[in-house]
Amino acid sequence: MTDILIEAVGVTKHYGKFAALGGVDLKIRRNTVHSVIGPNGAGKTTLFHMLTGTGTTTGGRILFDGHDVTREPDHQRVQRGMARSFQVTALFTSLSVRENLRVAAQGVSPRQAMNCWRAPVGELACTQTVDEVLQRVGLERLANTPVSELSHGQQRRLEVGMALAARPKAIFLDEPTSGMGIDDLDDMKQLIRSLRDRHTVVLIEHNMNIVMDISDTVTVMQLGRVLAEGLPGDIRSDARVRTAYLGNMITGGKA
Repeated sequence: MTDILIEAVGVTKHYGKFAALGGVDLKIRRNTVHSVIGPNGAGKTTLFHMLTGTGTTTGGRILFDGHDVTREPDHQRVQRGMARSFQVTALFTSLSVRENLRVAAQGVSPRQAMNCWRAPVGELACTQTVDEVLQRVGLERLANTPVSELSHGQQRRLEVGMALAARPKAIFLDEPTSGMGIDDLDDMKQLIRSLRDRHTVVLIEHNMNIVMDISDTVTVMQLGRVLAEGLPGDIRSDARVRTAYLGNMITGGKA
């Protein structure tokens, strides 16, 4: 089994004459935290859409766990072992924390997801998966609480939990600390760091303290292309990265 779980080969995305991605090559190793950073408009979220199937490529290939998934839609990639969160929190606010996780766990299997005629008991309750995720994201005591009553930080952790409920090989997190207060940041950082024990994490994040602290590999994008890639220390000292993006902010804070 190869060490590379996800590979992008010459991936492009055009919107008319505008090239959002201009030929991206990327290799993401198993059980690592791989962060993608860059200024606004660099193509980070577009790359996420291409890798996870929420958008279609104009050219190039995407390989996941040895399979060419370039033309597969997002739901098929979920079944292969991809899951993602989004920059804007997307939860069922009228349901409890447990019910949100149950829906996410059911969603992996079309047979279970489309079974609207049976109450969510027995196999459909996905109890073992839900209980494991509740413990993993630290929301056990809030299991029966409506999501609308959670703090923003708790909702962010739940969204990571919903991705985990799909039992993925790779989890894509798009700015998971966005809007968080300082008290929640450390909990989220520890959670993301712990995920690589069982998963591969692909992270878009503007908080450089978090990126430099938890990443195994950092890819820097600029104008739809890869500008630099390497260990956090290498990126921190790269003159091209400083000039194009980080500047004095490489020592911490948000870019």
